Amino acid sequence: MFFSFRFRNKTVKELRKNRGYTANELAQKARVKPSIIHRVDNTPLKNVPEPLYSKLLPVLRGDEVDKAPWL
Repeated sequence: MFFSFRFRNKTVKELRKNRGYTANELAQKARVKPSIIHRVDNTPLKNVPEPLYSKLLPVLRGDEVDKAPWL
């Protein structure tokens, strides 16, 4: 909840670089085409269309790190 308020004005590229992902890695984790990530790379997160926003948010927030099989 607090993630969306703090980082909504940052661009997708800034958030992606903070997590250490390339555009192709982010596309693979979000299960979208890399060309879509390149298209919205310089857009603020709040301006990303809704179906893509809901796919990108958990990846950029780091939710997939909590799904480690050894935890």
